[in-house]
Order: sequence, then structure tokens, then C-alpha cells
Amino acid sequence: MDLTLAERIRGCLLGGACGDALGAPVEFLSTPQIVARFGSKGITGFEPDNGPLGAVTDDTQMTMFTVEGLIRARVRQELEGVSDWPAVAHHAYLRWLSTQLHPHTARPSMDGLDGWLIEDARLWSQRAPGTTCLVALKSATTLGAPAENDSKGCGTVMRDAPWGLAFPDDPDTAFRLAFEAARTTHGHPSAHYASGAIAAIVSRLCAGLDLRDAVERTITGNLRHADGVEVAAALVMALQFAGQPGWRSSLLELGGGWVAEEALAIAVLCALSAEGPRPALIAAVNHDGDSDSTGAICGNLLGAALGADALPAEWIAQLEMRDLLETLASDLADSLMPGFDARAFEVRYPGW
Repeated sequence: MDLTLAERIRGCLLGGACGDALGAPVEFLSTPQIVARFGSKGITGFEPDNGPLGAVTDDTQMTMFTVEGLIRARVRQELEGVSDWPAVAHHAYLRWLSTQLHPHTARPSMDGLDGWLIEDARLWSQRAPGTTCLVALKSATTLGAPAENDSKGCGTVMRDAPWGLAFPDDPDTAFRLAFEAARTTHGHPSAHYASGAIAAIVSRLCAGLDLRDAVERTITGNLRHADGVEVAAALVMALQFAGQPGWRSSLLELGGGWVAEEALAIAVLCALSAEGPRPALIAAVNHDGDSDSTGAICGNLLGAALGADALPAEWIAQLEMRDLLETLASDLADSLMPGFDARAFEVRYPGW
């Protein structure tokens, strides 16, 4: 599709939030429980859960801090001539951590709680944050250092689509930096490769490739290392099931989405197989598993591929913190334009 980069960025962020908000009420429910509560079609629209209608979870919270970190890394690159992008993103996640440990009214006096995003009291709300992320960030002593665990939970891949937005013409760099950023909270290679993969896929979508082509090129171009075989195998399986008559039942074969490669594969299968964004997102959340994360990743992919105008308008209108997402999308797009004025951005996005 003939979309501008700004339209793809906006679509990716809003799409991810839509999938997150749709899946949040059923995240911890089995399929029979979902059907018992919402009927035979499962959940098909926003329902009240942990906050207002359209409330998002830690998936969208961390995605927003990823975007903020990327803009701050870009500011540093422009002003200093060098930037450790994964370390700057790690610093952003430490700001997110503070929002999960303290109420906004009792926010601590800590170095690093700067920039405009953390000033919004709505972000200082716990929405079932992932234990691995919390523990890894609490124990962090050096920005950018690898976490000391062996987790491959989906807490990396659900936040890392923005790396592909920041490097829309360079999927290899998007892959490498998302890979490194994932290491700061999760120690298992599959978590790193899944994060790199979604970043590379989104980068290729921003370059105009369709989703199947973007996934195939990511498998052959970025997942050839032995440690990437688990993620590659999950994506190959998703491509094999995609578009087949019984593809919905194939979700069970891909897993529950609690771990990184499963979450990415489920999102890819639903995005490729359903007849449009709405049914794709509905399919991505109605299963036994991590529904908000699979929905968020599916929304990231669909939004980057099709733009925000292809998403259900009423869902976008109901999204919690839509204004923050819109601002971050606009600022990220502006930061990627030729002649970007880093000095003007520095007050809102300090380069560290």
C-alpha cells in the first residue's frame, strides 16, 4: 500500500494498543471461560477490565517507553555523534519500572525520571506487569547489561515493534538493536531472536513489503543462526497454517503465546489469515494464552502494514491514552525526517 512512514508508525502504535485492550479482559481465561463469559464468538469488542473501557496493559505501557527511548537515542545520536541505543532503551524501561513501584502522588526523587512521558499520571498504574521484566529491571546495575535469567517470556516481543519503525529502511539494524535491547530483561536466545524478528518484519513492512514476504525474508535473512531456530520454526509453522481452512484450530499447535516465539507466531498467523484487521485481532485474542500480548503484536503488524485508517475506528476512539500514543507516533515520525532538529527535541526527550 502507498502509505507514508508517519501513517505506518501511527498504525503500528494504535494497532498494538487496540489488540492489547481487546485481549486484556481475557488474558488469564481459558477458551471455555471466554465463551461462557462473552458467548460463542468470544470477545469481539472492548470490555471493561482493569480500568476504563479501552484500557491497555503493561504491553502498551512498555511500548510507549520503547518509543520514547528511541527518540531520546536519536537525539543523543544527533547531538553527541554516538548513541548506545539499547542502553538508552534500557534507561526508558527503568523509568517505566518506577511507575510500577510507586503511585504518581508518591513518586520518588530519582535521577533519570525526566522527559515528558513519565509526567503523565495515567502511566503510573499497574496493569499486570510481567514478573520477569520487573525482577530484571529491579536488579539492573549497568545500563544495557544482559539480564541474569533464562526467560523467553513474551515481555520482549510485545514491546519491540517500534525498533522496526525507527529503522524503516534497515531491517538488519532494527533486528540487531532490538535483539540487544531484549537481552536487558530476558536471558533466553528465543526472546532475543523474537524481538529482533518483529523489529525486522516491521522494518520491512515500512519499506512496502507485504506481511508474508516480510516474514519470509526475516526467516531467511535474520534467523539463520542456530540460536534462532526456535523462532524460525514457529514462524515457518505459522506461514504453513496461514490461509488454510482450519487455521483457527492451528492456534493450539502454535502454543499459548506466553513465550516469545509462540506469541509472534500466533500474531503472524492471525494477521495473515483473517479477512481484515477486526477479525484478525479478534482471532488473536480468543485462545488459551496470553491474549493481550498476542493481540498487541498482531495489531502492531497490521497497523504497520495497513495504517491506522484500516483499524476499527470505534476502537481507536475508545483507546485509553490515545493522546499519548498519537504524540509519540508524531514525534517518532518527525525524528526520522531529514533536517530533524534534535536541539528542539532535547527538552522533552533528553538524550540519555
